[in-house]
Amino acid sequence: MNINASIIDQRLNSLTDTIKQQADQELNINDPGKLKSLAFVYFCVQTILDLDDSNAFDCLMEGGGDFGVDAMHISEEHDGEFTVSLFQAKYKNDLQGNANFPENGINALINAIRFLFDPSAKLEHINQRLLTKVEEARSLIRDGYIPQVRALACNNGIKWNQSSQEAIDRAGFGDQVTWEHVNHERLIKILQASRPVKDTLQLSGKAVVEDMNFSRVLVGRISVTEIAALIERHGERLLERNIRRYLGLQGNRVNEGIRDTLNSDERNNFYFYNGITLICDKFSYNALQNSDHQVQVENLQIINGGQTCMTIFKTLQDSDLLQQNNQAYLLLRLYQLPSDNDDLVQKITYATNSQNPVDLKDLRANDHLQQRLEMDIKQLGFNYRRKRSDTSARSTTEITSGVAAGAVLAVWRHKPHQAKFFTREHFGKLYDTIFTEQLNGAQVVIAVQLYRIAENRRKRPNPNDPACVRYSSCFIAMQMGKRLLKKMNLQIQQINHRNFHDANLLIEQKGEDYFNDSVRDIQQALQKLYGIQDISLQQLSATFRRGDLIEKLQQIEIS
Repeated sequence: MNINASIIDQRLNSLTDTIKQQADQELNINDPGKLKSLAFVYFCVQTILDLDDSNAFDCLMEGGGDFGVDAMHISEEHDGEFTVSLFQAKYKNDLQGNANFPENGINALINAIRFLFDPSAKLEHINQRLLTKVEEARSLIRDGYIPQVRALACNNGIKWNQSSQEAIDRAGFGDQVTWEHVNHERLIKILQASRPVKDTLQLSGKAVVEDMNFSRVLVGRISVTEIAALIERHGERLLERNIRRYLGLQGNRVNEGIRDTLNSDERNNFYFYNGITLICDKFSYNALQNSDHQVQVENLQIINGGQTCMTIFKTLQDSDLLQQNNQAYLLLRLYQLPSDNDDLVQKITYATNSQNPVDLKDLRANDHLQQRLEMDIKQLGFNYRRKRSDTSARSTTEITSGVAAGAVLAVWRHKPHQAKFFTREHFGKLYDTIFTEQLNGAQVVIAVQLYRIAENRRKRPNPNDPACVRYSSCFIAMQMGKRLLKKMNLQIQQINHRNFHDANLLIEQKGEDYFNDSVRDIQQALQKLYGIQDISLQQLSATFRRGDLIEKLQQIEIS
């Protein structure tokens, strides 16, 4: 028995209980064997993409007509491109961990990639859950965005065989599709990311060290080959305080630029283009030495430049490039900080992470607005989770900051398209729009209650629901908010703890009616926009992504 495969198997037993009810309701899966396989897909998606429980489950496509895709995730558009992650998973109860990922699984992914991303290709016998995602991707393609595809073959064994690799090569997808193998070994490495890193950094040339404000700073130069070796030894454990998941090379222009520099005659100028920031609990070195210091570090973390380091590691896996880059260096800043000064770490991390988008929810978690909302919402009988947690938010009384941001932006700020498709900016550019000084706990909870009604119906639509329900949950929630305010004869700024229970009671009694009436608003607005012509799913997805309906909905009188 492989010990890592056994650890994952034990984790799946717990996850099976966690997703059992939702799997039955949304995917009609209740067979123990299928449920365990589903739990494996869910675990891979959650771990690799670093998604919360709800978003991870929303990616699952298990069931008939899944076109060989077990899970699908679409990123936001960035720099004219977007990333689609396709998961194909094969789980064996045999825990020896020595079986290849099957060739039929690779062929299924190849066929999926060949047809799903061609807007003109007709799809038959495909389930509605997958079709909704596919048409969302196709509408982006029709709008001119270029898809970058990650094909993730997941199992509790070893990588695919040579015959499967030849099938991948014959497919001819080029750099637009990257193929990754995910198994128990990789999953365990990610799970172990919290173990402290203790190592020695070999610097080149002179270094400057200064003591200041109970902290120490070292500025020096380190070779890219040393960085590649550091990542080889510790991997994603170094990114715990930065970005847990590598964004990849294809489809990421910053990382592509780093790779191209290392592949060019400009590699010796790499020092002038790139730098990294690290923190540690303690560093020491031979102060009597003039240069080329060996710096011993304890609890080392990369807080800026994690993407740079991972790209260096990926690029220099080519032995020829490793030799050619022995004179390429990085600017290194190493901070020894007091172990109890998390606020300073947070501020440094926030200030230095500008190359690639990070999950800013963690960086905003200690913002005074977030702390105030946590206290205000607790007094209403709800739990506001402003920080990420390893435990699942299963209770209806628990509200994560991410869900709160999307709900407030859709319901009260009347920007439903940004609520759905600009989640990366909710704690960035849109933060001040969402979390104003006037926002109180009652307004957050009410928005979330309305948002959840619409989201639950999107995930589990009634048989007679129109197709727009699967795409317009944020728009529906916005209209529901308008109806609630009209019924209470209030403006949004008047919602507070004093009328919270009245509002909550109305949602319990009239929520379903508000939803159905708001769906009719959406249908009426669509008719104004398109007339009586049939609207394809691609058109629907594009319409709600661009927010074309907001003006039309503003013209509809709330009854």
